[in-house]
Parts: sequence; C-alpha cells; structure tokens
Amino acid sequence: MTSILTVDDSASVRWTIKMALTDEGYDVTEACDGAEGLRNAQAGRFDLIITDLNMPVMNGMEMIQALRKIPDQAGVPILFLTTESDGGLKAQAKAAGATGWMTKPFDPDNLIKLVKKILTK
Repeated sequence: MTSILTVDDSASVRWTIKMALTDEGYDVTEACDGAEGLRNAQAGRFDLIITDLNMPVMNGMEMIQALRKIPDQAGVPILFLTTESDGGLKAQAKAAGATGWMTKPFDPDNLIKLVKKILTK
C-alpha cells in the first residue's frame, strides 16, 4: 500500500487530505508541524510527503531541508500544499528539494490527480 505523510498545523486541512487520499486507497499518516513530520519520516518510510509551509515549531521549508540531508529520505517526493503563491518561495522550495506546489484552498480531486502524477514518475 502506498504510504503518504501529511504535515499541516490545521486539523481540518489534515482531515480533508486524509479523507481524499484514504478514499483512493492510500495509507495516510498525519503530523501537526514540521518537527513531528520529520520524526515520523525518520521513523517510517513514506512514498510521498505533503506539507504546509507556515507551521509552528518547524516550518515546511526547514523540514524539507532536514529531510534532504538524510540519505534514505533523499528521493522521497515532497509536495507543498500552502496558501503561499509567491514565485520566490516556490523557487526556494524547489531548491530545498520540493517536488511540487499546490495552493490552498484546494480541490481534493485536483490533489488526488497531482498525487497520482507525482507517484507515477
């Protein structure tokens, strides 16, 4: 089963992501900030990580930078799902190792399409 880690400080966003993805047969693990996301990623193996940018404790950019320093996490695709749409932030995210970017609010069907596209690469 394909395993996805979703990292967001909003419980309602995590719930929406989890409902959309579990309905498609994905196994979803949740984390409420980048630090918890990093711990979860280090403790298990995920096929995809979906993360918010702006979170307490550790933001999504910091989490990606930390993950990309861990050899067995280097190839895991990471999708930013955030309210931010600034081109400079997108460039920073790509440089840090993000695979894709989707802005909130999001359509769950579009999220599923993007997840499938990323996972088939």
